[in-house]
This record gives sequence, C-alpha cells and structure tokens, in this order.
Amino acid sequence: MATQIFVNLPVTDLERSVAFYEAVGFTPDPNMRDENACGMRVGDDIWVMLLTHPFFGRFTDKPVADATAATEVITALSAESPEAVDAMAERAVAAGGRPHAYAMDVPGMHGRAFTDPDGHQWEVLHTDPGMFGG
Repeated sequence: MATQIFVNLPVTDLERSVAFYEAVGFTPDPNMRDENACGMRVGDDIWVMLLTHPFFGRFTDKPVADATAATEVITALSAESPEAVDAMAERAVAAGGRPHAYAMDVPGMHGRAFTDPDGHQWEVLHTDPGMFGG
C-alpha cells in the first residue's frame, strides 16, 4: 500500500469549504462525510480532510489556529503544466478564495498561491521534468 497524505484543516463553515474545494477541483468522498467532516480527494494518495473547529479540536490539546491571522502551514501541490497552475489558482479565486502575493515565474518553475475562505494558504507549482529528480 502506498503512503497516503491526509491534510487536516479546521474550517468554520463545512459546506462552504466543501463547495470551495470542489470548485478548485477536489472530489468529496461521501464515505468520508458527516456533519463534522468531509474528506476531499486531491489525487490517488492525497486527501484534504475538512474538519469543523470543534471536531478538529478533539485531535489536539493546543488552540486551533486562526489561519486568517497567522500562517500555520503552506500546502503545496504540483501541477502538470503552467496552464494547469493558472487554472487552479483562477478557480480558487472564482470560488471565493483570495490570490496570495506569492507568484513564481522563473526558468523551470511556474507557481501561484491562494488562500481558501478560512485563510489556509496553498501553492500550486509546475516544475520542468527532472528538476527534483523526477
């Protein structure tokens, strides 16, 4: 079995967040959904778990961060092409996200960034094949 990655994000409005991430291109899994959480498939082995704040709080003894006030993590995804990078960033903004000041367009790399409605920061990046040993 391949290692899977589950990014757990606290959200203030579960339905708004599901709609946002679905618009970005992620797929909700009805088997991983209830009133507290929704699993969103990003790829074969990558998931974003949207968790209401009270439910998220059950998994930590620390306060839940307010991502609109502080950056707790930057989640980055690869994309197949520069056009795919731009398309995802544009879908995110059209769905209620905000463009982030970060953008990269240098030889071998093209990237954009956005935040979701709760302030979680994302980067989408295309790199030339072989740049990172792939």
